[in-house]
Amino acid sequence: MTRYDSSAHFSEAERLVLRFADLLTATPADVPDDLYRSIVRLVGEEGAVELTSAIAWENYRARFNRAFDVEAEGFCSLDIVDGSS
Repeated sequence: MTRYDSSAHFSEAERLVLRFADLLTATPADVPDDLYRSIVRLVGEEGAVELTSAIAWENYRARFNRAFDVEAEGFCSLDIVDGSS
């Protein structure tokens, strides 16, 4: 389980964006108005559109790949973090 909300590895701005991404990824996607306003203050209107589009695109790709059992092709190797920090 990720704990970005309490991790010292992320700035407040990064935590805000991760929370936004989490809520957009959930079903149903429900982002509170105050969070959206915070995102707009952070990255501007155009940035909010771009960020939302990137998150939606990655969600599309993840769900598409899962439906067709598309596996990773080994382009990079990521270390698994235990989430304890």
